[in-house]
Amino acid sequence: MRGPGDNPVAASYTGSCVDMSGLNPQQREAIYYLDGPLLVLAGAGSGKTRVITQKIAYLVQDCGFQPRNIAAITFTNKAAREMQERVGKLLSASQANELQISTFHSLGVRILREEAKALGYKPRFSIFDSADCAGIIGDCAKTVDKATLRRLQSIISNWKNALVTPEAARHLAANEHEALAASAYLSYEATLKAYQAVDFDDLIGLPVKLFSEHPQIAEKWQNRLRYLLVDEYQDTNACQYQVLKLLTGIRAQFTAVGDDDQAIYGWRGADIDNLKKLPAEFPALKVIKLEQNYRSTVRILKAANNVIAHNEKLFDKTLWSELGHGDPIHVTACRDNEAEAESVVMKLQAHRFEHRGKFRDYAILYRSNHQARLLETQLRNQKIPYLLSGGQSFFDKAEIKDIISYLRLLANEDDDPAFIRAATTPRRGIGAATLQALGTYAGERHVSLFHAAFEEGFAQRAQARQLEPLLEFCHFINRMQARATREPAQQVLPDLLKAIDYEAYLYDSEEQRTAQTRWANVGEFADWINRKGEEDGKTLIDMVQSIALINMLDKQNSDEIDAVQLSTLHAAKGLEYKHVFLVGVEEGILPHRESLDPVKLQEERRLMYVGITRAQRSLHISYCEKRKQARELIPCEPSRFIDEMGKDDIRFSGGKQAVAPDKATGSARLDAMKALLAGKR
Repeated sequence: MRGPGDNPVAASYTGSCVDMSGLNPQQREAIYYLDGPLLVLAGAGSGKTRVITQKIAYLVQDCGFQPRNIAAITFTNKAAREMQERVGKLLSASQANELQISTFHSLGVRILREEAKALGYKPRFSIFDSADCAGIIGDCAKTVDKATLRRLQSIISNWKNALVTPEAARHLAANEHEALAASAYLSYEATLKAYQAVDFDDLIGLPVKLFSEHPQIAEKWQNRLRYLLVDEYQDTNACQYQVLKLLTGIRAQFTAVGDDDQAIYGWRGADIDNLKKLPAEFPALKVIKLEQNYRSTVRILKAANNVIAHNEKLFDKTLWSELGHGDPIHVTACRDNEAEAESVVMKLQAHRFEHRGKFRDYAILYRSNHQARLLETQLRNQKIPYLLSGGQSFFDKAEIKDIISYLRLLANEDDDPAFIRAATTPRRGIGAATLQALGTYAGERHVSLFHAAFEEGFAQRAQARQLEPLLEFCHFINRMQARATREPAQQVLPDLLKAIDYEAYLYDSEEQRTAQTRWANVGEFADWINRKGEEDGKTLIDMVQSIALINMLDKQNSDEIDAVQLSTLHAAKGLEYKHVFLVGVEEGILPHRESLDPVKLQEERRLMYVGITRAQRSLHISYCEKRKQARELIPCEPSRFIDEMGKDDIRFSGGKQAVAPDKATGSARLDAMKALLAGKR
């Protein structure tokens, strides 16, 4: 067995313990290469996941790497699960379980939990979700306007991902919103630290800080994770790039797999320059291109290649396929967006009937979420089942999360995020200053916020007006906790809702119609808890675990449902469908009207490329000649990307594109009749 330092490339490919049959030469080369840093340029549908999983198996079975010394990093939990399942078929269960296959953020959590002390955090620090963070930013910026909050949150997030400190942000602020974000950023960070909490971005940013300030800790993790494989490398931001560099160290033992033609997340901080940096910062970098596509027909790939050829290229690459020519691509011009939705659904129905397909074979893709509404209406009218990608889970609604925060706290009083949310929703005189002081004290004592509230040391620091409502809340939780462990759920939850007066809180803080909707959702949730509790004889504490499990399974099993997939183009990346309907392909939508400068336009073109390459067997594209906005019909132009696809393999129908030849023919006939009549005279 060879050791990690040996050169496996020099060895015969046929000598591997891993089954390499069915792999093309480029895939094999990518698997066997261990002489230094490697960039695998993996085109759409080129089998990159198989390359990564087979390489992991090769490292373990042929090269003497211990599974615990290998990390594979993805961008989504779904991708991590898929990779884990595939590797599980190549290695023993014990070997597969030792691997670190996770998202960047999950790896960040693992590092921070172990090294929290070095950064002044307790190991059980809290991770705040977007809603928790928005509340803090709102307090810091003194605003409750939701649009402003979203913008401030986005600006601060982008700064964090670019490793811009609060101090530096003050100098970088170029407009009113950035100036407001910069002033909120400093106090936001201080508040998080006081709460012994981190946000989503910190899960990457803090490991960079940790490794940069503590070289011995960096070396410890470099020795622990001796080989790194990074999926979707083109989606990394500046922060993630630094994590990669700091984790690999001078050995630079890594395989980065990505595709510059699918870099579509610039708007959330992804930096395509990370691809440009690799050859410069790692001179020994080997580049291998995977250009054979195993997903799509020749016509689909030809259209995709034609479109992306209009972009500046970091690396030249042309996808090809052995799956046959396939059906022509259909482009349909529709009268307006209502007609488009109707046309797409009717064509989908007819195509499915003709080919005896399943609903899950079909996807309808679009640029922006708002485009889904009319499509949903038509699908419901035709009784066609569908799944809305990125649609909000019932358990993710703010009012449901409010109630669940109480239930989480009853199940575990050390759950700090649940404590903060429950203590402040509805407001009961526990303000940000009180929670900051409590968070600072809890951090010093390495205890939860709940336990810190009862300690004499905190009582000496806090003012009576701060301490009284805090202890009142904690005693209330204790009383409900005692009941929740022994009484049926259907007895405890109604009393909890009545005690916190949540209905009155909704009507005080929202418009009447919104309050009614949200209170109805709470009622539906309570009915479900009560019914399940009664049916299964469970306490409220038991039901908290059930909720977590149901929510998790809800997100995991969507692939198994026979339903048409509705998705934005961004959410569809990495997925594939036999038949794709790409709608709203118009100037102003795709490309987006706010993305017409040269850099953003290239990203929009990559988005079109991603949409085309989701299709395996057939591709249907549509656009509107007019689009209804409010009560007006606005004229539309087909996207420039349709023209860039070329016309050889495209069949046009509807609107001007289809009728132009007919008009010409009609004109010619009219002229002929005029000539005939003139001759008879």
